[in-house]
Amino acid sequence: MDVKEQIKKVVDRITKDKNLQEQFQKEPVKALEGILGVDLPDDVINQVVQGVKAKLTADKVSDTVDALKGFLK
Repeated sequence: MDVKEQIKKVVDRITKDKNLQEQFQKEPVKALEGILGVDLPDDVINQVVQGVKAKLTADKVSDTVDALKGFLK
């Protein structure tokens, strides 16, 4: 399993669906297993959870920086 590919797939789905965002915040493992459609071993699912959290945080920071750049022009 390509963990990076799974992270990208999950991030794409979560960013487009507010209900998934809420579920991921409350129950990340359950949300990921639902999106991926498989029950993954704990070590794999934890890697994906951490990767998704990092990617979502990085995307939010990037959006904020872009907004500030536009504001300062």
